[in-house]
Amino acid sequence: MNDQEKSDPVIVAVKSPNGAEVSVKEPMEPRAGTKGNAGRQSTHRVQNRASVTQALDRVRQAARQRKKERFTALLHHLNVDTLRMAFYALKRKAAPGVDGVTRQDYEADLEPRLQDLHIRVHRGAYRPQPFRRTYIPKADGRERPLAITALEDKIIQGAVVIVLNAIYESDFVGFSYGFRPGRGTHDALDALSVAIATRKVGWILDADVENFFGNVDQSMLIRFLEHRIGDKRITCLIQKWLLAGILEEEGVKVEGRGTGQGSVISPLLANIYLHYCFDLWAERWRRHEARGEVIIVRYADDLVVGFQHEADARRFWDALRNRFEAFALALHPEKTRLIEFGRFAAERRRERGLGKPETFNFLGFTHICGTARDSCFILMRKTRGDRMRAKLQEIKEELRQRRHQPIPTQGAWLSQVVRGHFAYFAVPTNLRSLKAFRHWVVDIWRRELQRRSQRHRLTWDRIAKLVTGTLPPARVTHPWPKARFAVKHPR
Repeated sequence: MNDQEKSDPVIVAVKSPNGAEVSVKEPMEPRAGTKGNAGRQSTHRVQNRASVTQALDRVRQAARQRKKERFTALLHHLNVDTLRMAFYALKRKAAPGVDGVTRQDYEADLEPRLQDLHIRVHRGAYRPQPFRRTYIPKADGRERPLAITALEDKIIQGAVVIVLNAIYESDFVGFSYGFRPGRGTHDALDALSVAIATRKVGWILDADVENFFGNVDQSMLIRFLEHRIGDKRITCLIQKWLLAGILEEEGVKVEGRGTGQGSVISPLLANIYLHYCFDLWAERWRRHEARGEVIIVRYADDLVVGFQHEADARRFWDALRNRFEAFALALHPEKTRLIEFGRFAAERRRERGLGKPETFNFLGFTHICGTARDSCFILMRKTRGDRMRAKLQEIKEELRQRRHQPIPTQGAWLSQVVRGHFAYFAVPTNLRSLKAFRHWVVDIWRRELQRRSQRHRLTWDRIAKLVTGTLPPARVTHPWPKARFAVKHPR
């Protein structure tokens, strides 16, 4: 034995009895398979977004690697950090539910309330409150029913959405864009534009599900959830929200179907339902049944499917109608239509002695077959006329209420409204609609200012100087769809 071996001490591992307190310096036999996990906690003690993300990393990895695995332990992820993250994700000016509690009221005593809410959820004492029904006008003059949930219900629903997104984001297909993390309306618009401009598309099926959020079969939805969610405590929470009912004048009305459009969890439940009844089926139909190319873009219950051949389009339409009937859904008879559209649609229709190709609406834009300066095909998008008219009417009514406010105050509010409109609609090929919108906003403001006095001196020259430094100019701010799509999808 050399001097080095003599100097090295020999440590004997001793296993401590169960329940015994172990000193820091006391040696202990290590467990098998725990190497590297000492510094990996399910949640950080720091209250931030990173702690919640790290806690769900292993869930994301398992969902990505094992597509058929059911997750049987998820409720522990509904901790105070997740509830806090869900609370701060709520809109500050969100309408209160039946309890009348606003976000500002709840935030005044946030931490104790979150702790109490966390305890009630985990011991099973949490009971959701019924929805409050409200209606918002639609662009076509009808009203859309919304279900406004209580604040604590919004917080728990938001926390459940955070947990379930870690599982379902690896399951959802690529052509699903509605209400998903990292995806938005412009991503869906870009994908559709690039597909129509570069793929063999000659026909477009513009489909809309009739009253989707009100016709979802709740029992089927729970069965879909149980394909991946084996934690009964999570599915019971979702069942409680589905059966919470709607508070009306005659009392609480419980409906046996629907997901309560307007609630925090409703978009995710809608995506899960359509994932199983449409997305997987459509992907399989495209691969095995279609004779030509097929493109699909879905944003919530708005579907746009492009086909190379008309025969494929009509077979898909018939099969889709039967597929939806099996899941208690139906296509809207007026909003669902098949049109000839694409790079060669104008030429083919001209050869047959027909007019220009029809247009279709998707996510607030009217899509038109156009021609660029080099006579090549270009997909043109402009603001839907009914959407613009509805927005201008809304501005007109609001300015009537603000008629006697100071002009700088009115200008600041109008600038915010116009900037918000431009932030969404300022896409290439839509500059003319942007200029028209700004012109009519200026004209509405001029008329309201003239009504403040019978001796006004507000001419067009004066109003032009006023709006120059107040309202933003009409200009395109979004890149071309192909450029942005190539950045996000380098393939």
